[in-house]
Amino acid sequence: MHFVEVILPLSLAKTFTYSISETEYYYIKKGMRLAVPFGKSKIYTALVIEVHQNKPTLYEAREIHQILDETPIVTEIQIAHWQWIASYYMCAIGDVYRGAMPSTLLLENETLISQKADVFVDESLLSDDEYLIYQALQLQTSLKVQEIISILNKKNIFPVIQKLIDKNILVLQEEMQESYKPKLVRYVRLYSKYQSDQGLGELLETLKSANKQKEIVLSYFQLRATDKKPVTVKKLVEAANSSSAIVRALIDKEIFEEYFVQHDRVDFSGKKGEKQLLLSEAQQLAFMEIKNSFAQKEVCLLHGVTSSGKTEIYIKLIEEYLATGKQVLYLLPEIALTTQLVGRLSAYFGNKVAVFHSKYNNNERIEVWNQVLKNSEKAQIVIGARSALFLPFSNLGLLIVDEEHEQTFKQVDPAPRYHARDAAIVLANFYKAKVLLGSATPSIETFFNAKSEKYGLVEITKRYGNVMMPEIELVDLKDKYFRKKMTGHFSDVLIEEIGSALSLGEQVILFQNRRGYSPLLECMTCGHVPQCQQCDVSLTYHKHKNQLRCHYCGYSIAKPTHCHSCSSVDLTTKGFGTEQIQQELVTLFPAHKIGRMDQDTTRGKFGFEKIIDSFKNKEIDILVGTQMLAKGLDFDNVSLVGIMNADNMLFHPDFRAFERSFQMMTQVSGRSGRSEKRGKVIIQTYNPNHNTIQQVTNNDYLGMYKEQLYDRQIYKYPPYFRIIKVTLKHRDFEKLKEGATWLYQVMSQNLNIPVLGPEEPGINRIRNEYIRTILIKIPQSSSVAGTKKTIQKMLNSFDAVAQYRAIKVSVNVDFY
Repeated sequence: MHFVEVILPLSLAKTFTYSISETEYYYIKKGMRLAVPFGKSKIYTALVIEVHQNKPTLYEAREIHQILDETPIVTEIQIAHWQWIASYYMCAIGDVYRGAMPSTLLLENETLISQKADVFVDESLLSDDEYLIYQALQLQTSLKVQEIISILNKKNIFPVIQKLIDKNILVLQEEMQESYKPKLVRYVRLYSKYQSDQGLGELLETLKSANKQKEIVLSYFQLRATDKKPVTVKKLVEAANSSSAIVRALIDKEIFEEYFVQHDRVDFSGKKGEKQLLLSEAQQLAFMEIKNSFAQKEVCLLHGVTSSGKTEIYIKLIEEYLATGKQVLYLLPEIALTTQLVGRLSAYFGNKVAVFHSKYNNNERIEVWNQVLKNSEKAQIVIGARSALFLPFSNLGLLIVDEEHEQTFKQVDPAPRYHARDAAIVLANFYKAKVLLGSATPSIETFFNAKSEKYGLVEITKRYGNVMMPEIELVDLKDKYFRKKMTGHFSDVLIEEIGSALSLGEQVILFQNRRGYSPLLECMTCGHVPQCQQCDVSLTYHKHKNQLRCHYCGYSIAKPTHCHSCSSVDLTTKGFGTEQIQQELVTLFPAHKIGRMDQDTTRGKFGFEKIIDSFKNKEIDILVGTQMLAKGLDFDNVSLVGIMNADNMLFHPDFRAFERSFQMMTQVSGRSGRSEKRGKVIIQTYNPNHNTIQQVTNNDYLGMYKEQLYDRQIYKYPPYFRIIKVTLKHRDFEKLKEGATWLYQVMSQNLNIPVLGPEEPGINRIRNEYIRTILIKIPQSSSVAGTKKTIQKMLNSFDAVAQYRAIKVSVNVDFY
């Protein structure tokens, strides 16, 4: 007897066994996909992790449906890495599999209904609904459930289908749908009879009275003359400023013939640069130190101030690894950063660069997946956000995690809730590869590891080309409001500095870490603030769309004209977001172009590219943005950066608030003065004497690190303690409260380590589900794996209690 062990793309922690024939036993390899039946009628795409001969004891193994791949599309190292993620981050292996694979590779089953062959049907015995389905099947071979719903115009169609099956007229078949299609590009060429001189005369004679068609043909000759390449229909229509209908008419007349060529969707065919990359003295020294560090340690931290030229060092390292035939993975925290980086790397490495992130559609992701799997030339360097970790590398040599301190490297929802930096270090270990972490403001945990010599540490203290660090000026908002020197949310100092920068033709970046127009709309008569119906949070006002939106669930209403509580018309906005800053700038500097970069303006696939390119090309004078702007972007004409309000980051109920504020402000400041002229940064704050703000002003990373480390030790936080956060959610407030208390009591009795909770978070209801959290702090002296096993046992017993089974429980290991 032969069996195969598979993972299903469902939130299930265990693997499943299916039976296979002897032939299949020798054909199926680890990492191939199979279509397997599961439950009563579902078919899923399962991933093979083992072929064996051990019969399952608890259930009868079912047969597989079909084999979907000829060769494995997932490597053995990937499977081992996924299993590590599942066990370390306490989630189901099925969650990791579903999160890692491009969804097009996880085929879905669609039920097809077709007529039985060679069966006589007496139409007079059919009801009206049955007859409609039968008639439709005379016109096409099969129907989907959705199509039958629209034919009968009613939702409950299964009784009708069931009757037809009972009458032996219909059969159901589950068909797996592979939805990846190669991209075909449509080209045109002249029919051969028109390619001689005589033929040309004949052609012009034919088109004598058809002016628009003649224009297209002339454009075709022009394109062929300037560029010897074949001509696509799209290019031809653009060049002639015409429409594809006219091209179709020429094809019908047999003047043009069309043909299709398969293209890669993702192609960065940059010309490989001829110029050598020369490192400065400080960069060269850092480069040599990194190589020495790699000789002894697997991981090295490059701590270089903003604009110290870390990217050039990365490029030099990548060059060395490519020369030995290795693949390189370059992880970035923000999709916005890939835009600039692809340009920079393509200039050095030509078309060896591939990009992988969630703004790409499924087909594009599969192409990158296949190129990485084949170790193709086109994907020797992969740039991506955290999901690029899951690609099927075969020969990985170097992983670069840029801006490693960023919280976006941690996945919050759904599972797997992994941290890309930590998972990258483990992945590198599987390949015996090296990891370089880069940041101007490293996270406290990473710097702690580097200081305790677990990682190598290389520091650069000077900016590239000896450009000076920006001058930072603090503006006390309390004082400015008192002296009536504020215009809207701008102090006189900031307005003056923006004016002088613009008069010199320089650009300005303004940072406000809140999107929308204002976070509150308040009634001045009774104090009522409109709340989201599904979450315990106030609605944010978006002026552009004239609506109030919830940033948690997307619920929105039109802006009310009067108070919902007391019907007063005296409504006012409180607080401010990027949209309001942009509007104020329009009135303050009407002659200048003002851009905005936040989640609302970068929704499209090329949203980031459009804004970054127009800012780089100096089409935008002032750019207002949220944290997307804060890191890694390189604009050489920015001489002024303004932080609108530094306090809303500082006073966040989070143990990392000061560390995050320092990182954010330092990173934003680093966008200023990146060429010859010294830049300036203006920080508006109500607390100019706050320690963290003083540390930013003096660029004192070590001071911040020591102060935070002291606090963390006293209050039992990372890096001295590991934190696991257990979140419980349910629609019934009382049931959740009771369940959370039960779980907390079991945990505090069985774990002799600090367990805090169960507490209501600041926002204690999202999408109509109430929330309770429990924090578990694991000291360095305790075994993390052992503690997790105990926690998992308690969660299993919690799930076994009938009245608590409906409570959703999620576990966030190394909670950020």
